[in-house]
Amino acid sequence: MNTPVVTPSLSDLVVERVGFGIFVLDRDMNVLMWNRFMQDHSGLRPEQVIGRSIFSSFPELPRVWLTRKVESVFQLGSFAFSSWEQRPYLFKFDHDRPITGGVDYMQQDCTFMPLMREREVVAVCVTVSDVTHVSIVQREREEAVAKLQEYADRDGLTGIANRRCFEMRLRDEFSRWQRYGGDLSVLLFDLDHFKKINDQFGHMVGDTVLRVMAQRVAGVVRVQDTFGRFGGEEFALLLPCTPLEDAMRVAEKIRQTICDTPVDVQGDPVPVTASVGGAAARSGVSAYEALINEADAALYSAKRQGRNRSVAFT
Repeated sequence: MNTPVVTPSLSDLVVERVGFGIFVLDRDMNVLMWNRFMQDHSGLRPEQVIGRSIFSSFPELPRVWLTRKVESVFQLGSFAFSSWEQRPYLFKFDHDRPITGGVDYMQQDCTFMPLMREREVVAVCVTVSDVTHVSIVQREREEAVAKLQEYADRDGLTGIANRRCFEMRLRDEFSRWQRYGGDLSVLLFDLDHFKKINDQFGHMVGDTVLRVMAQRVAGVVRVQDTFGRFGGEEFALLLPCTPLEDAMRVAEKIRQTICDTPVDVQGDPVPVTASVGGAAARSGVSAYEALINEADAALYSAKRQGRNRSVAFT
């Protein structure tokens, strides 16, 4: 007697061979179907999973989240979705992308589809799509955009904030000060007789002096402060939550940091000093531009008084 050969239907072959995961859950979260993709990536054959709770085979799954997701499909009879951007993965499957992609596991999009019989949801079919490549490309794109934005905010010579970035931060901090009050100060300073340095040593040395000075000052300011190049040899420092008296102490610290040690350029010591002007937000100052103008006026007062000093606007 010949044993009848069971031939898989076309639909069975499709389910087995598609390039994404398919499994089916009943209302008690028991597995009813498990396709080849799920087997290959989990290492568990259908007979090891079917008829058992999905959580007994995969205890690391987000139990509360997944149960609620499946239950909502049973109750509403409508599709539900989960994107890798919301939840990077459901199963901790390995991926075949380079480790430089920056992801630990396969990134997955999931679809929860109600399986209906006479208008009643009898099971939920879950599909798991491998979107690791998409996620890596998007992350790389976002990193590139962030890098471009960072470059757009940086001064090309010194690497600190450029004037546009500084003024944007000052505008935001000034708006915050107008709403909530408190303290806000600004320092402007430039290097004394910088033209003489360029004329005597050349512009290459002048650029070196600017870079070294920026590095020195950046090393003594707070993380919450914004230090930027305002143009040429002029620099600016935004000091949130800082009264003018404290800001002028910072000004003296900056001035001494600049003038205490000459810049060594190819063995030649180049002495550098700076003049600093400070101003603080107060009643009557209606715009952040006025704050800059007052700090600028204090800076020129320092120059008129002999340079290499700090002056507060009064």
